[in-house]
Amino acid sequence: MIMKIKIVLVAGLFLAINDVSPQLKAVDSPEGIEILEAGRPVLFYQKKSRSLNVQYERAGYVHPLYNLNGDTITEDFPPDHLHHHGVFWAWHQMIYNGKPVGDSWDGRDISWEVLNTAVKEKSEKARLKSKVRWTSQVAGKTIDILEEKTEITVYRKTDDFRAIDFKIRLLPKVDNLFIGGSDDLKGYGGFSLRFRNPETLSFESQGKEITPAVQAVPAGPWMNFSGSFGLPGQSGVAVFCHPSNPGDIRQWILRDSKSMQNPVWPGREPVAIPPKGIVLQYRLIIHDGGLSQDVLEKLYQEYR
Repeated sequence: MIMKIKIVLVAGLFLAINDVSPQLKAVDSPEGIEILEAGRPVLFYQKKSRSLNVQYERAGYVHPLYNLNGDTITEDFPPDHLHHHGVFWAWHQMIYNGKPVGDSWDGRDISWEVLNTAVKEKSEKARLKSKVRWTSQVAGKTIDILEEKTEITVYRKTDDFRAIDFKIRLLPKVDNLFIGGSDDLKGYGGFSLRFRNPETLSFESQGKEITPAVQAVPAGPWMNFSGSFGLPGQSGVAVFCHPSNPGDIRQWILRDSKSMQNPVWPGREPVAIPPKGIVLQYRLIIHDGGLSQDVLEKLYQEYR
């Protein structure tokens, strides 16, 4: 019998896969969808709304996110910031016809409903698609303000890392809808990650060590976070910003205390969401903390 060999190009590295049967598996439940590889968890997509004492309700985010050993490295409803949810995307300023209609960052006056999900499994990747309705209260009525279409693509692990892609499309359901970060000098908002134990993290970008600050700091289009994440040993997560993203992809809100990490978009000044929508794309590289800056830069160039 001739054994079939499939060669998959992952970030410039050739990986020989002898078994072409799907190794990535999706397990669906009323709560959400878990992606596993060879029985080990990779991530969980929360499709059912969760809340804490009927507050901070949220759906349509990722938690847990796991390291290469299958250990949880994110937090949901952390006591210091109850509105943080693993890997999530949210903004303080939601403005319709010149008036605020909610705060999706704090979860006030905005609701999320995951309308449908679908997963396609292949030998080298699994792609999860979701459609999410964002609603708000306007003049005493519940209206749709945004339609979110998100794709999360999980690639099979190599010897050194796993890649996970996020593609988030925001489509306005009303005219004159603006979105913005916090209305202060920090301006945080957008794609965000709440890691466990950030006090142990180091921050590196394109060969340079980056020092967190209260306001956004300039760096490269990717950031590498490495540390213990409250677990034995070291782990790492690199966040790549796709060059097609709107705005300046080199601005980062970084925290070495209990908080989130955020490639900032759009910042303090709200921007209009055009009728055709806005697309945000990011790639996570999950690794064991040992990937060099040179390797990460090559992986980013491949992602471009």
